[in-house]
Amino acid sequence: MTLQEPYDDAMFDFSRGDFDGAIARLKAVLAADPAQFDAQLALGMAYYRKGDYAAAIAEGHKAEQLRPREQLVHTNLSLFYMKAGDKPRAEHHGLQAKIESWRADAAQAKEPATKAGSDAELQIARSRPPPIKFPSQPWKKK
Repeated sequence: MTLQEPYDDAMFDFSRGDFDGAIARLKAVLAADPAQFDAQLALGMAYYRKGDYAAAIAEGHKAEQLRPREQLVHTNLSLFYMKAGDKPRAEHHGLQAKIESWRADAAQAKEPATKAGSDAELQIARSRPPPIKFPSQPWKKK
């Protein structure tokens, strides 16, 4: 059995508002694979939804250790700290999330139009904007 099924069950519990059930299942997934990033991220959010902000922050920092440059990690930590009343740390992680967003945009801009293994003919054609037409300028001599 893979860890996907217990993770899906935890997400189902989470979606139903059964945060204690989701937390128990996510902890079981993490016990089997401590590097399971999605489960770690979800565990922090489950604690947040339960109202346990200190535990949410602790689990959020564990997710940060797994992927320190992940925008969603810093977005969540910003939210957790704000609800816990620590505005300076919330602002710090909010800024970190923005920086990671910029890094992702810059990396995406540097990628070639077609990646290795993709079919160039299947790429969606980008439409060009219509040419800009300037109004006539009667004051200019012809």
